[in-house]
Amino acid sequence: MAKLKMLVAFGAGYVLGSRAGRERYEQIVDKAQGVWHDPRVQRKASQAQGVVQEKASQAGDVIAEKAGHAASQAGNAVKDKLPGGDSSPTPTTTTSTTSSTSSPAASGR
Repeated sequence: MAKLKMLVAFGAGYVLGSRAGRERYEQIVDKAQGVWHDPRVQRKASQAQGVVQEKASQAGDVIAEKAGHAASQAGNAVKDKLPGGDSSPTPTTTTSTTSSTSSPAASGR
């Protein structure tokens, strides 16, 4: 019996709370829309959008510059590793020829 009373009380509280909650929600939404549509708010939002676009453009320029610089450095590093690369001296190679005679005794035949 106590559980039934508790469930009924919970259900009644839920229904009453949701009705009041919905009404309050509608009030908040109406107020927020009124503020958003205010010309002063729209003017500030437009200014903020312009600032963000300007800063994003500047950031894009900096990123492109740094990426180009990094790519150039990476390309130079690869050239340094390759024989005949622009930045490294030409390696000199010496080859030595050794002759060996193979005899049937040495090869195990």
